[in-house]
Amino acid sequence: MADLKTKASFVVYIDESGDEGFVFKEDGSGSSRWLVLSAAVIRKANDLQMVSCLKEVREVLSKPPKTPLHFVDLKHEQRVPYIRRVGGLPIRTANVAIYKPLIREPEKFQNDKYRLYRYATRMLLERVSWLCRDTRREGEGDGFAEIIFSNRSNMSYEEIREYLRLLQRQHDANPQQVQIDPTVIDPDRIRSVEHSKLAGLQVADAVASGIHFGVKVSRYGETEPAYLPHMKKTFYRHKGELMGYGIKVWPEDLEATKEKAPEVENLEGL
Repeated sequence: MADLKTKASFVVYIDESGDEGFVFKEDGSGSSRWLVLSAAVIRKANDLQMVSCLKEVREVLSKPPKTPLHFVDLKHEQRVPYIRRVGGLPIRTANVAIYKPLIREPEKFQNDKYRLYRYATRMLLERVSWLCRDTRREGEGDGFAEIIFSNRSNMSYEEIREYLRLLQRQHDANPQQVQIDPTVIDPDRIRSVEHSKLAGLQVADAVASGIHFGVKVSRYGETEPAYLPHMKKTFYRHKGELMGYGIKVWPEDLEATKEKAPEVENLEGL
């Protein structure tokens, strides 16, 4: 267990777009087909650049200082300069995109509130831990990541911490079964903060929403992938590979998902 007084090497901001419901209507209404969970990862030494970025975005959009930014509440012409500036930050992003209609036993997630969110968190933090493990620098913090979730009012973050402690024990028993690197992720360093309080959480919201717009099919049968190219250089890649690292599609692999959700092709070739 890491010493909490020691400075972390990274800060990880996490937010989501979409919901966890399973009520899918033919006209496209009801629950979102996609749930996207995103992490914006930045070196602790660069964290204040998040604040500077949001300050600049507010100035460009003529928003009062400290106004919280919610990507979905902005107009398209406002989102573009926002996401372009996010794409220029010294961050890496990891993203889990879940196409819920393909989940084979949805009742498991319907009967256990937040189970789907917790599982998405597991997949996301696996990738975050690989990224941080492979890019940490000697003498720059202690190698661990400080994890900050955008607060969801009804969810217990102690349950998230307990879930990760369980995964840590499973990793100790079988490292191939659970691939969250325990030298990066410490459950005791996880907390939640209101979206409006931290610039990094607003950046994570922009990333998650930008990806969700890229796969969300409107009632007119259209998606909005225009935000994706602006984020391209932020996506975590391992040996040049994006899919499975910076973007993880679940429950099927990319090719299988295409048959039911061709909109996922918008995530390829980024």
